[in-house]
Amino acid sequence: MQITIATLAGVTWYNAFELMILLFVTFAEYRGLYFWSLFISSSAGLLPYSLGFLLKFFKITDDLPWLPVTLLTIGWWSMVTGQSIVLYSRLHLVLSNQRVLRRVLAMIVINAIILHLPTTVLTYGANMAPDTSLGLWTKGYNIMEKIQMTGFCLQEFIISGLYIWETVRMLRLDPDRIKRKIQYQLLTINFIIIILDVGLLVAEYLDFYIMETMLKGVVYSIKLKLEFAVLGKLIHLVHNHVWKPESFSAPRDLPDFVDATRVTSDVTHASPSVIHRRPSRMDVDDISIAMFEHLPSDRIRTNSDLSHSWSNEARAYHVDHLPVDFTNPFRHYPHHQIREIPEKPG
Repeated sequence: MQITIATLAGVTWYNAFELMILLFVTFAEYRGLYFWSLFISSSAGLLPYSLGFLLKFFKITDDLPWLPVTLLTIGWWSMVTGQSIVLYSRLHLVLSNQRVLRRVLAMIVINAIILHLPTTVLTYGANMAPDTSLGLWTKGYNIMEKIQMTGFCLQEFIISGLYIWETVRMLRLDPDRIKRKIQYQLLTINFIIIILDVGLLVAEYLDFYIMETMLKGVVYSIKLKLEFAVLGKLIHLVHNHVWKPESFSAPRDLPDFVDATRVTSDVTHASPSVIHRRPSRMDVDDISIAMFEHLPSDRIRTNSDLSHSWSNEARAYHVDHLPVDFTNPFRHYPHHQIREIPEKPG
């Protein structure tokens, strides 16, 4: 058992250090909700969580019982809620409904308060209370542990479910084979995340406390690495996604990030000479923030596909040059700043 526990801790630390190195190597700018949530989940989450459990399991700091509990608590807060923040930080790439996005954020904040705080109090009580009341603290902790595990799993199920729902919509609307392959990969990754959460939940309800605690670090390190892979695929998918007008049977079938009031072609009938062009509003800010966070700045400026598509839009519209706030996924610029110019004949 000791060898197994030490091995699982080693795997968790390896994944955490690898992820932090990848973050600093990949990102040109160390900013943004996605970058910092992923970094904190790895550095302040995975590392102290595994270290605290090793100190507790091998009884290295029996004279300081608060030390492993504190490390476990700090790591648990950062790891669990940090994972949900990572999921949330890229949700706007596939979902533009601002009401849903705000409700997801509110759910994360509320769950962090009502699930983390009571569990933390009971954890300290179960590990540091006198023998006369230790039984009550331990019983309360065992009950609360199952409640918080269920609550956080449901939270991640909801967020992953939103990704799956929106990805299925993309599959239904876009027949391109290469893009469908990426969409299937996104579906698979989100299903894997759900399966990993279910595995932890089963271990918790079977009272495999030691294995569940150490497996949690490994599972969350794997999920964070999957999240890192997901963002790159989302950038490629959203950046290269072309919504074909003939794919829709009615304006209400348009995806959320397409403004139906600004679609000038007849979306209910196919035309033999349809020119497939990018819609006038395709959440350009959302694509920009993802590419800004995930790619070096020189690659963003020299990307031929992006410059070609944006130059086409520049010829059709006069756009006032305004600074773009890359840190605010909710910001949308007013429509009166864009003035349409008729295209030249031919």
